[in-house]
Amino acid sequence: MRRFLLVIILSLFLAVSLRAETTIVVLGDSLSAAYGIPPEKGWVTLLQEHLEQQGYSHQVINASINGETTAGGLARIDTLLQRHNPELLILELGGNDGLRGTSLDTIRSNLESMINRSYNSGAQVLLVGMQIPPSYGARYTREFSAIYQELSSIYNTPIVTDWLNEVGQDPTLMQSDGIHPNVKAQPYLLESIWKELESLLRADS
Repeated sequence: MRRFLLVIILSLFLAVSLRAETTIVVLGDSLSAAYGIPPEKGWVTLLQEHLEQQGYSHQVINASINGETTAGGLARIDTLLQRHNPELLILELGGNDGLRGTSLDTIRSNLESMINRSYNSGAQVLLVGMQIPPSYGARYTREFSAIYQELSSIYNTPIVTDWLNEVGQDPTLMQSDGIHPNVKAQPYLLESIWKELESLLRADS
């Protein structure tokens, strides 16, 4: 009887360990938190479903918050890494910083710190490149977008480029505020993420 119980305990421990080793954390803002739409229709939930359909056992943790900034993400990332011990972190932050005119140096520093902390914890990083409207000035808009490419190059971090470009240009895929993608846009957002994510998952398998 004791041996039987020991086997059960060890099996449960192994199951928990394997789950912890195959966790994906999405650290983002309202674009990943399914703002304005049912959470089950958001691209992060669709990602979990797609992984299961493709035979992956990864658990997706959505740590995205409406209105989140790079400073907020940086304040939370250590706890998230310790709690979930992710294999991979999808970093989708910076859009709110840009819309608020936050210093480019601050945005870059915060993103860089999150990338470093993720790598130091053993997590791969998939960086989601962000853009802001040209109304914020040509120079600021250009240099804001360049931050993501530069960090991707320096840290050899895979990047999703022009994530919202196609969706944002189609009014039928946007909510009435003109900022947040609607339900119909979510599969397109997932498709862009999956193109880069799949390569990382294959490399680790």
